[in-house]
Amino acid sequence: MRKQSCIFPEKLGNSYTYESYKLLISSLVSQGKTSGPIQRDDLIYFTELNTKRMKRIEKTTVLTEELNEQISSIQEPMTWVLLSEAWCGDAAQIVPVLGKIAAESEQIDLKIILRDEHLGIMDQYLSNGGRSIPKLICLDQNNQEIFVWGPRPASIQKVVDEIKAEGITDHAVLVERIQHAYNQDRTKSIQQEIQEILANTKS
Repeated sequence: MRKQSCIFPEKLGNSYTYESYKLLISSLVSQGKTSGPIQRDDLIYFTELNTKRMKRIEKTTVLTEELNEQISSIQEPMTWVLLSEAWCGDAAQIVPVLGKIAAESEQIDLKIILRDEHLGIMDQYLSNGGRSIPKLICLDQNNQEIFVWGPRPASIQKVVDEIKAEGITDHAVLVERIQHAYNQDRTKSIQQEIQEILANTKS
């Protein structure tokens, strides 16, 4: 049963289409900046790196036949509110895929918002108490939740959990292992999960 969301898409602050989100990140990189209030060198570096990742993923991702079938069968308008930030490694891997999915359906209105500009929304969709992103909230025409997804596919989350179980705390090692898992996965997991979610919304 659907529940009322705290989100009112028409009252959101700054929101972006996938195309305008890419332009935002490119503009930030050209200024030597990142999104959000914290302008650390490492976050600025990851933002620049993420632009390259997003371009590669956008270029190489081909949606599966099964997912395309689910996308084409969507019959009700949906608003996809996607919380993200330019420096987020998971977002760089996932946002291009969601952008490609949304572009395939006139029923999907993708609105990307920056987490740190919308903490009131973010704090309604925490992951184990944390403000993990990206986080996708799908709403119907009455602002009721159809589904919530994120911050990463279960297969990638398993890798994260294994790293934590090993007691690894070096951030560089964490990032490298997680990005390697994404590269090996080639967007298969996120496509499968979104496909299954869309199928379940019709049952």
